[in-house]
Amino acid sequence: GEQKMASLSSKITAYASSNGVSSVDFTKDVSLQDDSNGQGPYIKEWNLAIAKPSDAELTAAETAADAAEALATVYTARRQAYGSVESQLDLQYHDSKDGTTTWVDHVAKVKTDNPKS
Repeated sequence: GEQKMASLSSKITAYASSNGVSSVDFTKDVSLQDDSNGQGPYIKEWNLAIAKPSDAELTAAETAADAAEALATVYTARRQAYGSVESQLDLQYHDSKDGTTTWVDHVAKVKTDNPKS
C-alpha cells in the first residue's frame, strides 16, 4: 500500500543522505514501482551518482528513515496547530499592545503537545 511506498522512499532518502546526496527527486533520480503482486514496492530506475542500495543497506537506513518520518509527522501537526501566520501576527500584536504572552504560551503549548521524540 501507500505506507510501504513512503517507507521505501524514506529509506532511499536516508541511504542517499548517508552517502552524501542531500536530496532525491523521485520523478527523475529514482523511480519506484509496485506491481501489486504482493512483493511490495521496488526500485525500478536508479539515476543517482551513488551505488544503488542493496536490501541490507536499505534495512540499515530504516532507523534513520523511521526517525525522519516521525519528525515530519510532528512538524505537520505543529504547522496545523500553530495556525496561520496572520493569526500568529495578530496574537503578537495584541500581546505587544496588551502586555500579554498569549502567542508565546500558544507556541509553547503546541511544542509540548507535539514533542519531537
